[in-house]
Amino acid sequence: MQKLANFNGFLAAQAPKGPSDAVSERPALPKVALETPFGTLVAEIDTAAAPRTAANFLRYIDAGAYDGGQFHRVVHRNNQPNDEIRIGVIQGSRRADSPAYDAIELERTTITGLRHLHGALSMARVGPDTARDQFFICVGDQPELDFAGRRNPDGQGFAAFGRIVSGWLVLEQIQNAPANGQTLAPPIRIHRARRA
Repeated sequence: MQKLANFNGFLAAQAPKGPSDAVSERPALPKVALETPFGTLVAEIDTAAAPRTAANFLRYIDAGAYDGGQFHRVVHRNNQPNDEIRIGVIQGSRRADSPAYDAIELERTTITGLRHLHGALSMARVGPDTARDQFFICVGDQPELDFAGRRNPDGQGFAAFGRIVSGWLVLEQIQNAPANGQTLAPPIRIHRARRA
């Protein structure tokens, strides 16, 4: 009986690993913490699906560029009267005197497979390949920000690169903070941004 148990254990050790084993061996994605007066937002940064965009964001984090930065813009249903396609986001930016890096190539959602769902982090941009440091967080699902979405006239969408994993109440409080139009008044300070 002992020989049979040992043989079965040997077979189990030699068996090829299945897909579930491969997932469990995948390295954990990095997390960042954005400390605000309302509390801390913690986000998971998808370096696997959106490597260029994630690396750009983490470069600003590691340089301390978001320390003393701010959430300066809020977009919700009631403050975009001239937009046919309405969205819900809060937008943040680096400290004005911090390093500014070159713009990055747009990683479209058709390539990354990421979507602008509730809590998604994404890069703000004007045209394709113009994103630098400004990022936004989706409040509610925002499919019109994905590739072929109608929010941006060029239809290229925005580059999602992560998602909030804790701090949902903080997100809601920033979304509901006083604003003049879409400009938070006053801006919500990012006291510190670091890898968590």
